[in-house]
Amino acid sequence: MAEMAAQGKEPEILFWVGCAGSFDERAQRITRDICKILHHVGIGFAVLGTEESCTGDPAKRAGNEFLFQMQAMVNIQVLDAYNIKKIVTGCPHCFNTIKNEYPGLGGNYEVIHHTQLIQQLIDEGKLKAEGGESFKGKRITYHDPCYLGRGNDVYESPREALEILDADLVELKRCKSNGLCCGAGGAQMFKEPERGVKEINIERIEDVLESKATVVASACPYCMTMLRDGVKGKEKEQEIEVLDIAEITVRANGL
Repeated sequence: MAEMAAQGKEPEILFWVGCAGSFDERAQRITRDICKILHHVGIGFAVLGTEESCTGDPAKRAGNEFLFQMQAMVNIQVLDAYNIKKIVTGCPHCFNTIKNEYPGLGGNYEVIHHTQLIQQLIDEGKLKAEGGESFKGKRITYHDPCYLGRGNDVYESPREALEILDADLVELKRCKSNGLCCGAGGAQMFKEPERGVKEINIERIEDVLESKATVVASACPYCMTMLRDGVKGKEKEQEIEVLDIAEITVRANGL
């Protein structure tokens, strides 16, 4: 973004990478695939790079409102300095925080999640499930991230991105507004679980096993970690693959 601003240019869209997308090795692959999609369709975009800081979501969810506001204010100053209008995020938590909580601190932007962008590009005919890996005959299910689904009513975009595949799509018994959390949101990712009889992600993978799906589609880096850990816990790595919607789109389009 700094380089673009130095040339007097403004991007069509700012790609907010997020902490997981920047530092988590598995989520970095999703980040690269979102960039491949943006390059493929010719959308001019930029990233903040080292100027991007955490949105403050984990701090707020853990109860540290003061730290959240400090982090948010710094980000809003950076975004406003670059005259940013439209943001796409790879994470539902970043999406929810910038879209719904930054306006209260003076940060007003059009914010979309990457699954919404993918759905728009499919509707415009810019992305087609052609020329790449075939998902024909594969049994795919989609896990609704809490902050995307129940938090922001984004249920159809990820599903529409999967519907163009020639695959066997199945719903989990707990889905959409009745979906089950992966167990990581609300800053739970960063603390030990309370005592109970079962980890939430194991419970969720049991739903997946019941659906007999071989691919679990996700749209959140937290969910990605928890679902993969659940698959490992059940020793099903050879049978069940966990992929982000962006990764499935890139594979199907041969990007």
